[in-house]
Amino acid sequence: MIKISTSILSSNNRVDSIKKLNDTNCNYIHIDVMDNKFVPNYQFPIEEINKLIPLSTKKIDIHLMVEDPLTYINKINNSNIEYITIHYEINDNIDNILQTIKNKGYKVGLAIKPKTKIDEVKEYLNKIDMLLIMSVEPGYGGQSFIPNTINKINELKQLNKDLTVEVDGGINDKTIKQLYDISDIAVVGSYIINQIDYNKAINNLKN
Repeated sequence: MIKISTSILSSNNRVDSIKKLNDTNCNYIHIDVMDNKFVPNYQFPIEEINKLIPLSTKKIDIHLMVEDPLTYINKINNSNIEYITIHYEINDNIDNILQTIKNKGYKVGLAIKPKTKIDEVKEYLNKIDMLLIMSVEPGYGGQSFIPNTINKINELKQLNKDLTVEVDGGINDKTIKQLYDISDIAVVGSYIINQIDYNKAINNLKN
C-alpha cells in the first residue's frame, strides 16, 4: 500500500493541522522549505520548523527547496526526522550535502524538478535512500499533476528497482491511482488539508 506524506504547506493553522494528522493514518508529515531563491516562495523558516517537529507523533519528511541546504541541515536536529531531501538542481556540492545528511543519522533524499531527466541523476542513485520526483513545478501547492511523471518513474525503476520513490505535486484521489504500483510515497497537501475530515481523505487516497 502506498504511503502518504501529508504536506502542511497550505494549512492556515499548521500547529492544529499537525495535531489533527497525529490521529490519522498518514505515514509522514511533509515540510516544504523554501528560501525565495531556489523557488519564488518563502515558507518554513528554521525557527518554525524546530517549533513544529516536536508536535508530531508521525515521522517527518523534510523537502529543502533552497539554494543553501546546509544552513538548514545544520540547524535542524530531531530524532523524529526520517528523510531530508535536497534538490539536484542546486549549484552546490551534492555529494558533500548528501554525506552531511547521512552523518546526522537521517535518510537521504534527492529531488528532481519536472524538466530534469532521470539520466542526469544516475550517478547518485546508489548514494541515496529516496528519489523525490516532482510532478509539478516546485514552489506552490494546488497545481495539476504532470502526466509525464509516470514515464520518469518507470525509467527510474529500470535503473534501480529497489530505490524508494516519492512523488510530489498535484496528487488527489484520482491522480494517485496511477502511482499505486510504481511509487512508494505520495506527497499530498491540498486534497487533505482542505477537507474537514483528514483521515477520511487519507483513507480515500490509500484505497
